[in-house]
Amino acid sequence: MTCPVPKEQQPLNEYVELKEAFFYRWAKLARSQYLRVLLLMWLGFTVVFLPVAMSIESPSRHLWQFICVASIGGSVGLILPVLLLLSGWSHVKQRLDSAKIFYEESGWYDGQTWEKPEADLVKDRLLVAYEIKPVLSRLQKTLLGIIGFLALGFGALNIL
Repeated sequence: MTCPVPKEQQPLNEYVELKEAFFYRWAKLARSQYLRVLLLMWLGFTVVFLPVAMSIESPSRHLWQFICVASIGGSVGLILPVLLLLSGWSHVKQRLDSAKIFYEESGWYDGQTWEKPEADLVKDRLLVAYEIKPVLSRLQKTLLGIIGFLALGFGALNIL
């Protein structure tokens, strides 16, 4: 039985497109490269947040509080791309894991459902187990790390 789902809506093709996309492929980088990207994004968000931090704390009078506020701003900014990465990878995981695929032939008004053959479902679930779950685990740990860093920043701000 041939697959009636349009090529761009087939879960395997969605996975290939996602893992090759400029933004989403960051989640699959080697650990050191991944951490470097996160650090650079955090620094970028921190720099963008500096004017807000200056309006909250004066760097000339309260340097450490200013650094804490700027770091908190950078961390809040970093949460957004990590959530976007998590959302994209979760969507593809759900599509690959599902036995039934919802698709649209030509528009939003003509949605159909196709049931995957058992062999395709087994292959897709293996892909999920060995390729996608590690990425999702990494992104969840990253999110928890950012939340921990935020807690640390707020704690340091209260102490200072």
